[in-house]
Amino acid sequence: MAIRQVVVLHGLYMSGFVMRPLCARLEKSGLKILNLTYNTLSPDRAAIFDKIDRFIGGKPTALVCHSMGGLVARAYLEANSLQSRHVEKVITLGTPHKGSHIAKQMQQKGFEMLLKNSVEFLLSENGNWPFNAKLYSIAGDLPIGLMPLIAKGSVSDGTVLIDETKLNGMAEHKVFHLSHTSMIYSRQVMDYIIKLINQSE
Repeated sequence: MAIRQVVVLHGLYMSGFVMRPLCARLEKSGLKILNLTYNTLSPDRAAIFDKIDRFIGGKPTALVCHSMGGLVARAYLEANSLQSRHVEKVITLGTPHKGSHIAKQMQQKGFEMLLKNSVEFLLSENGNWPFNAKLYSIAGDLPIGLMPLIAKGSVSDGTVLIDETKLNGMAEHKVFHLSHTSMIYSRQVMDYIIKLINQSE
């Protein structure tokens, strides 16, 4: 069955509001959307996962996630509910799958209070993608942000290193010349996401 519904998960310090343009584009293509807002500093896993479960039901679903949202998606798949087995594709935008270098630096320098409980996601150190759902990782290489100051000479979207967006076992990795936040609003990225959702495996 074709994927006709999508769960959208935003990133750190954000809400579903920032994902609205992307959601509108997805809806225009005929997809049913759950634009889920959650507290990124004190994420309630049970509540988040329950909302996703209820939306998915038993239908083929894609997860489209920005930044930390991709790590929340991973935790959802790890919880392995019956509904999670209907997730066929996970599309991430600027997700630090291997753990966030900036978050590690903030913790080491005593700024962990700015991250609160988000660290349980951001400091994860994953190397593989072990799920049946296929992972499509989108990255940016326009370094507008703190990363050029923290890791000189690095290749990043300004917030997340390109290397952090890569995992063994992912289906595809694609880089756009965009910054961490601008990829949410890029028409080129939106069109690519819709192509990924619609393509048959």
